[in-house]
Amino acid sequence: MTTIRIYVTYKPSVFDPQGAAITDSVNSLGHQEVKNIVVGKFFDIKLDEDDQDKAKQDVKEIAEALLVNFNMETYRLKVLEEN
Repeated sequence: MTTIRIYVTYKPSVFDPQGAAITDSVNSLGHQEVKNIVVGKFFDIKLDEDDQDKAKQDVKEIAEALLVNFNMETYRLKVLEEN
């Protein structure tokens, strides 16, 4: 069993309205040292697969076909656990 996390965030060139609103709110609390907060999402996918390379390839295919809007977003994968 392998668990892989997919992190999805806006591309740097895309305005992140949630991140901007949260940054403004944190600044209004007196934390002027905070310059930018990026909002994203993640997906944890558990696979019945022991071959880490195969598992990563499968998850990459899933991310690119369904979970990431390449016009606005980018992603990265991280293996969380293997059994």
